[in-house]
Amino acid sequence: MVTFSVPPVVLARLERLGDRIRTARLRRSWSVAALAGKAGINRNTLTALEQGRPGTSVVALASVLWALGLDGALESVADADEDAHGKALEAARRPKRARSGSTDRDYDF
Repeated sequence: MVTFSVPPVVLARLERLGDRIRTARLRRSWSVAALAGKAGINRNTLTALEQGRPGTSVVALASVLWALGLDGALESVADADEDAHGKALEAARRPKRARSGSTDRDYDF
């Protein structure tokens, strides 16, 4: 079994996410069993998700968000167009100047 340590900031974010999911469920007046049923997961998995436990599957998260009608938020997760750091790294790897070899004369008809 492979073990890894989860950074504290990640644990805190998982807990806040779980709280937001619980709030969304309660605002709809749904029980744990009702939301778990709609999402196609078991109650223990939903409880773990709401408690922010690491190791809960991303499929369970996506299914719960779908059942709550909140899955559209997944579209912006790790959006390449919003990745300023990744874009900067990519730009730094680009050639600094155009390659030589072809000139306008190559296309003179």
